[in-house]
Amino acid sequence: MANTVQSSSNSLGTPSESLQTFDLLDLQQYTQEKSFATNASKDFHLFYVGRDDVHDILKHILSRCSVSLYLNMFGFDDDELNSILMAKALDPNITMLITLDASQAGGVHEKALLDADRANNLAAFNTHFVIGQSATRQISHTKGFVADGKVGGEGSTNWSGSGEGTFVVAGKPGGPGYKAQNNTQSVFTDNDTISRFTAELIAEHLIAQKGAK
Repeated sequence: MANTVQSSSNSLGTPSESLQTFDLLDLQQYTQEKSFATNASKDFHLFYVGRDDVHDILKHILSRCSVSLYLNMFGFDDDELNSILMAKALDPNITMLITLDASQAGGVHEKALLDADRANNLAAFNTHFVIGQSATRQISHTKGFVADGKVGGEGSTNWSGSGEGTFVVAGKPGGPGYKAQNNTQSVFTDNDTISRFTAELIAEHLIAQKGAK
């Protein structure tokens, strides 16, 4: 992640920005075309690693989270997104449920969460995380989230440089050392999917928690 291009905005978000007025059109700036088609869905869009700036899409949403974050992630290896999550984890105004896969638990970012929990008791800040498996002792492979009960995301994208296709040249893919897997990242706002996915993320968290005991 050393080659990641940082945006000019504060990666942790600013008080004037939130998801309460989020619109999918906010994300068109991160597409190759810089705009959506006139007949594009108002509550669902699919982004493509290697052509759209998926890293900044995720950063745009997560940095504006101010109420709640329900997250299950398989590959968790993005320094900047981890910094955002760690700041949110220590904010008592934000309720967080984080579920990570046990087979990936040796990573530096999982260790950072464990260390933060030992030092701060994250549950006291309304942050609850578990590293575990599925109900049938398989990998916990969901790669998605619901932020503030308003914006959801899910897809094949792991949080890593090659998983997100993190740009090393500002504003476009390519450049020395650029790598991008064939991944997709959906973002959706329709109430039914948000509600159902929130319930699923909570269920997966409780299953992983039960299995970890």
